[in-house]
Amino acid sequence: MAQPGKAKAKILYLLKILQEETDAEHGLSMSQLIGRLAEYGVSAERKSIYADIKVLRAFDIDVKTYQRNPVEYAIDKHGFTLNELMLLVDAVQSCRAVTDKQAQSLITNIKTLASNAERAKLDRLIHVVGRIGSNSESVLGAVDLIHEAMRNSCKIGFSYSKRGPDGKRLVSDEDGKHIVTPLSITYDDGFYYLTAWNEEIEDIREYRLDRMTRLCNLEEEPATKNDRIRKHRNECGNATAFGRFIGNEAMVTLAVAEDKAEIIFDRFGKSTTFSPVENGEAKAHVKVCVSDQFFGWVAGMNKQVRIVGPSKIVKQYRAYLENLLED
Repeated sequence: MAQPGKAKAKILYLLKILQEETDAEHGLSMSQLIGRLAEYGVSAERKSIYADIKVLRAFDIDVKTYQRNPVEYAIDKHGFTLNELMLLVDAVQSCRAVTDKQAQSLITNIKTLASNAERAKLDRLIHVVGRIGSNSESVLGAVDLIHEAMRNSCKIGFSYSKRGPDGKRLVSDEDGKHIVTPLSITYDDGFYYLTAWNEEIEDIREYRLDRMTRLCNLEEEPATKNDRIRKHRNECGNATAFGRFIGNEAMVTLAVAEDKAEIIFDRFGKSTTFSPVENGEAKAHVKVCVSDQFFGWVAGMNKQVRIVGPSKIVKQYRAYLENLLED
């Protein structure tokens, strides 16, 4: 039964129905619109709905008319396309920096941006190899707090926890409280990292946000300013780093099995240059942060990738391998 008090809100109910129940593939006929309004207790006639649709269009709401049998009306754009929403859902499910509970809450919110018909298509399960999933509920809050400190040009304080053999995180009293000037936040390999100027050691360091506890803004302590901070940039610039392990940048020449060139492009990017193939091998010239983790990656390629230059890096790699074999 129609409810007189809802008559003035008819156009709002009409907009709600079109937003939630229609898209480019799913429209509603005039009879269906009248029926759906009646379910909300709103009485409507065709003529009044035509007028309301005209008002919505005048308000830049793109209500489409589809010449189907019968004619259907729909809002086919909901801010994001279905493919864009799917990408957002996949990104949230793949993110190791949020808990399962937080991921589900985010996905639920993303679904509100889709029509009812599209929401079912967003029930996707992406299996992410090696996903750990953060146990910290406070990572997103930490990101906000650190950005606020950077906006206000103040320092932050926190304690740093480490996981013991029993899997529990412990805060070492010996470690004390860190007082740092936050410089930037990086998301890498499923975790958030803070790059900051450490006041005690007077150097730039990185900290993983999910290991931070007792995090707070020190509003009365202004951020440190010096030449190192002013010149700060990503430690490796455009060079490829292995994980968060930073080393000195160097141009390295790799001998690569001809059929493994794809691996080099995947790891070092399209800026990689190759010399002509000789004896089944190509020479790849890459810019990399030289570290034990880089050497470990090369060793794991089982001679399909070898370091052949410069000689300084070759000697470092040999020393790395010899050190592994020492008792």
